[in-house]
Amino acid sequence: MKIKLFPFALIIFTVLAGCLRLSPQAETPTESFTPFPTGTPKASAASSLTVCLGREPNTLYPFGELNAAARSVLAAINDGPFDTIGYEYQPVIFTRMPSLENGEAQIVRTQVQAGGQVVDANGNLVSLEQGVRVRPADCRADDCVITYDGTTSLEMDQMIVNFRLRPDLTWADGTPLTADDSVYAFEINANVKTSANTYLIERTQIYEAADAQTVQWWGMPGFIDPTYFINFWAPAPKHLWDEFPADQLPSIDIASRTPIGWGPYMIVEWIAGDHIALVKNPYYFRTADGYPKIETLSFRFIPDPNMALSELVAGRCDILDPSISLDGQAGLLQEMQTAEQAQVFITSGMTIEWLGLGLAPASYDNGYDIQKDRQNIFADVHTRQGIAYCLDRQSVVSHVLFGMTTVPTTYIPVEHPVYDSNITPIPYDPEVGISLLELAGWQDTDNDPATPRRAVKVANVPFNTPLQLNYYTTTATQRRQVVEILEKSLAECGIGLKVEFFSQNDLYASGPNGFLFGRNFDLAEYAMGVNGIEPPCAWFTGAEIPSEDNLWVGTNITGYSNKEYDSACRAAQLSLPEEQAYTNSYRQTQMILSTDLPAIPLYYRPQIAATRPEICQFDFDPTANPLWNIESVDKGDSCQK
Repeated sequence: MKIKLFPFALIIFTVLAGCLRLSPQAETPTESFTPFPTGTPKASAASSLTVCLGREPNTLYPFGELNAAARSVLAAINDGPFDTIGYEYQPVIFTRMPSLENGEAQIVRTQVQAGGQVVDANGNLVSLEQGVRVRPADCRADDCVITYDGTTSLEMDQMIVNFRLRPDLTWADGTPLTADDSVYAFEINANVKTSANTYLIERTQIYEAADAQTVQWWGMPGFIDPTYFINFWAPAPKHLWDEFPADQLPSIDIASRTPIGWGPYMIVEWIAGDHIALVKNPYYFRTADGYPKIETLSFRFIPDPNMALSELVAGRCDILDPSISLDGQAGLLQEMQTAEQAQVFITSGMTIEWLGLGLAPASYDNGYDIQKDRQNIFADVHTRQGIAYCLDRQSVVSHVLFGMTTVPTTYIPVEHPVYDSNITPIPYDPEVGISLLELAGWQDTDNDPATPRRAVKVANVPFNTPLQLNYYTTTATQRRQVVEILEKSLAECGIGLKVEFFSQNDLYASGPNGFLFGRNFDLAEYAMGVNGIEPPCAWFTGAEIPSEDNLWVGTNITGYSNKEYDSACRAAQLSLPEEQAYTNSYRQTQMILSTDLPAIPLYYRPQIAATRPEICQFDFDPTANPLWNIESVDKGDSCQK
């Protein structure tokens, strides 16, 4: 089952296997200068604000493949339609969030006919024909799935959701924003030539305007969506764009360079390579409440983090957006904050640096051959658990990342509502690690802790095979520092490493020859993240194993396969957040994964932003756009009012 990309969301990660991606680590610059001298000038105009971005937006077409800079700019043009704050969705342009409890969402029984489009028991959109396995009405579990006989009358569940817009919404040119604008956006995205992702579109039976302020979404029969309450397409200005063919919009200036929105600001110019200037939107629906606080807003493009920090101190940047790679300046930023030269904001979300264990190389797909294939080193779970106890992950966090982040317990952040607090974190404990390795049959046969352990009665591993593992990752400075620490801590347990650094293109090359997607590694360090707050249990399902059958795309590069895990993940995805099965199933996936350990989470990838000391109301949330509340940001004397 694939996971949908939310229709309103601005995509954070390049899509792989229709859902998520492995994220290459960007090259991390090192600190090269000391804290700035005091007495630097302050920004003078309280009515202006400058946000500095790490790069220029690749486009501002809201339905395009957007880079991080583009998403930040669009947050100033469009407010919402939803905000994700603290792992929860909040309505922005709606009177309330739809729910089953308030009646704006409902599950109805609908009659389906042979030949009609339905979502089958595996979550795939299919034509209802004899032999298709489906869930009849009121069926959410695998034990009530039936095989359709092609003739019997059948009812299936169907979701219907109402989205009620605020009545005071207006485009920045004064034209009322209505439900038709959202329906128009859906039609644009449904155009095969313009949509990069069709998962939700294909599972939408009807998307229509019930009245001027109400949009109604009907899912396909059998599609039970746990995030039904955000199945809304962000409005597009039909009155301005409708004269152009949908496939031309990405290249037309009024859609891609100066798009009009309903948010706090409107674009007045985009000077390529330099800046984008915006002014207050006089028709913003929160104007009467005094928003936005700042009259004019500018976005500058400064890819070099050292220059960005200099510009911050000089007052030519008020906010440094996290699209500027500041993790290499962590120590410097802490000193600047202590000296009251900057405010530093650090958060971590659902992007995790992983150490993947090559449980099932692609060569195993035709059956494991102990004479020809790579040794089945990780078959015994005690080996995997032993490796986890021998990784000094906290030292990585403390010394490489200056304590800016934490070591994950599982694939879900501790702040998430479905996080299972009953799972015991695995600390760095070489003694426990050694005992687990010995339990698996790895012995120190020469009584020399400096040499790798060797296999003595390790299942499926020839006698005397050394515990010497290949470790693959990119050439990024940060990853080199991580490897240096982990290599030493693993050596304490008698685990040897042969470390090789590759370019991003080589490490992430497609299968069958690529290292990660071709499943050709022992240990591999990589990152995975999501663009929403729905737990990504599909990361480690059997369906996500890259193979010849799926053209070598998928997030489960370790080759991990566990039917119990797959079943729990599927049950979670078929449940609704209001139901206990939703929480229970996600917690079951965490429990299984924390025991099996096909991949070991090293640390949450931190996001860093900085502002000048006089900036206030900048709210940096791990699940939100960095500028989600740009209308509230203020500076100087105004902050005291």
